[in-house]
Amino acid sequence: MIMNYNIISTGSKGNAVVINDIILIDCGVSFKKLTGVYKGLKIVLMTHIHSDHFNKRTIRALANNRPTLRFAAGAFLADELIKCGVSKMNIDVLEAGRLYDYKRFQLSPVTLYHDVPNFGYRLFMSGEKLFYATDTNTLKGITAKNYDLYMVEANYIDEEIQEKIRKKQAQGEYAYEVGVLHTHLSKKKCDDFIYANIGSNGEYVYLHQHEDRGNGNQRLDTGL
Repeated sequence: MIMNYNIISTGSKGNAVVINDIILIDCGVSFKKLTGVYKGLKIVLMTHIHSDHFNKRTIRALANNRPTLRFAAGAFLADELIKCGVSKMNIDVLEAGRLYDYKRFQLSPVTLYHDVPNFGYRLFMSGEKLFYATDTNTLKGITAKNYDLYMVEANYIDEEIQEKIRKKQAQGEYAYEVGVLHTHLSKKKCDDFIYANIGSNGEYVYLHQHEDRGNGNQRLDTGL
C-alpha cells in the first residue's frame, strides 16, 4: 500500500501536499484551500522561504486556528515562523541528515540546492518510505533506494526551455528562464534520479512544473 497523498497545489502559484491526512509539506496556498484538511494535521514541514511554499498569512491562520499544531523546519526558517505568530514551543528546528521520531512517523531532512536555503524530506511511515524534493538544481549525491513514493520536481524540459531562451534573447527580451536553469530541476534530472533509485513497486509523482509567465500554461502533467 502506497502512502495516501493529497496534492492541494503544486507549481509557482502555490505548493501544499498532505500525506496520510496528518502531515502537510509546504504551505504556499491560501488558508481557504486547506479548509478540508487543516483540522486533522499533526505537523507542517516547511522547505524554504519563497512565498509559493511559505504563505505567511496562511501560516498565521494555521497558528491561530490550531494553536497546538507543530511546525518543523531548518533553523533558517525558525524566526520567520515566529514572525508569523507560531509559538516558539511549537517549532521543531531540524538538521539535515538527522532522523527525527514522531512516534507515528519518522522524518529526515535533506539539503537541497536552490537560491535560498532549502530542505527536502525523507518520510517513514507505516513501513513505507517517501522522498519529497522541490526547488533544487540538482539531486547529485542524494540517494533514496527502493522508496515506495517519490514526489520530485520536474520543472522543465531542457530542449523547450532552451528554445524559449534563444527566442527571447534573439528578440532582445529578458529571459527569466535563464535563472530557472540554475535553481530548478529539469525533467531529465528528475527522471535520472528516479530511475536510479526506484524499485519494482515504487511510484512517483512529478511536482512543481514550469509555467509560462503570462498564460499559466503548464508544460508537464502533475503526476503519472
